[in-house]
Amino acid sequence: MRSHLKDACWDDFYYKIGFLYNLRYYYYVIVLFMKKIQLGEFEEVVLLTVGVLHGNAYGVTIKDEIEQRLKREVSIGALQITLRRLESKGFLKSKQGEATESRRGRPKLFFEITAYGKRALVHAKETRDELWNALPNLVLKLKYSA
Repeated sequence: MRSHLKDACWDDFYYKIGFLYNLRYYYYVIVLFMKKIQLGEFEEVVLLTVGVLHGNAYGVTIKDEIEQRLKREVSIGALQITLRRLESKGFLKSKQGEATESRRGRPKLFFEITAYGKRALVHAKETRDELWNALPNLVLKLKYSA
């Protein structure tokens, strides 16, 4: 009889431990998900540019589009690292184009936004809109002096 109570007590203990473990697991999943979906400023610019160039987004065109629209110089190395990082996060997918003679037989690597990338952009926009809407009108009326 005593061993039966002991087993029931241990079962209850393991149940509680498992429940707490599951809560902790889901907490970390949510925290990591929210952290993973957040974009850095340059990552956001690159993702938006890939969307603008829909169907024609490869390294050089992305670089040229960012430089033209934002009047900001972009190094091809920083861009390539960011493209690979966004692809590893699942925000972009790449596919190889046709190999051309002008590229010495190397194919272009085209990028497209994934559904997850779109979700990250929507999250970034909603976050920025929320902050802009919370900004008091007084702050917006301040005069800027150099």
